[in-house]
Amino acid sequence: MDRLELPFNALGMDPWGVSRGHLKLFYGLLEPLYRQYFRVKSLGVSNVPPRGRAMLVGNHSGGIAMDGAMVIASMFFDQEPPRLVQGMAEKFMNALPFAAPLSWRVGQFTGLPEHALQLLQDERLLMVFPEGARGTAKLYKERYSLVDFGTGFMRLALQTRTPIIPFGFLGGGAAIPTVANLYKVGKLLGLPYLPVTPWVLPVPLPVEMEVHYGTPLHFEGTGDEDDSVIQRYVEQVKAAVAGLIEGARTERHARKHPGEQAR
Repeated sequence: MDRLELPFNALGMDPWGVSRGHLKLFYGLLEPLYRQYFRVKSLGVSNVPPRGRAMLVGNHSGGIAMDGAMVIASMFFDQEPPRLVQGMAEKFMNALPFAAPLSWRVGQFTGLPEHALQLLQDERLLMVFPEGARGTAKLYKERYSLVDFGTGFMRLALQTRTPIIPFGFLGGGAAIPTVANLYKVGKLLGLPYLPVTPWVLPVPLPVEMEVHYGTPLHFEGTGDEDDSVIQRYVEQVKAAVAGLIEGARTERHARKHPGEQAR
């Protein structure tokens, strides 16, 4: 915490209302999950700039956003100096009791364009999952696939001249192997859906997880380009994420089955 480069005031608050005390508790809860329960491996961490604005863009899977939490932990425990990753939470979080103020205290804000713009202008590290809730809704058999990426993150990156660091996350879909999604039940609970696992509840298994950070991508523009131009840029990011996932799968297979060609 002492090396986390945030402008905390005498009360332990930064200009965004992020609380040093809440962060300390938050990371204290994440550490055993990150180090012991999921035994997360972070590769390519040096591709993430140690300071200044940047956007981490990657894949979602696994029913609930354990991948996002582990990326946040990765940048705190394995980056030098440690960095606070600030994500854009789904808007339904605002409707959950106590969720919005607590998530705000640890730097996770509602996914509004104005929040993302201001964070990047303030030289923060922003995490984006362009698949949104459709990504976490993927079934177990679809865990390595990618659904369509939204385009808002690209216009924002161009507008703020922000480098994009793609990442591929493995293990989320295996930790919570979704076999079905209950959309009507989820709606009653104020959620996009309720994931169902073979043991019914979405309680994660202690599987090994990996996050692979790729080389930064830089795009030229103002953010006002035609949709066709933006879509082409987005497809480049999506291809980079897909490549990281496939490369990580090949490496994992080689470790577990030395001498056998990956299938």
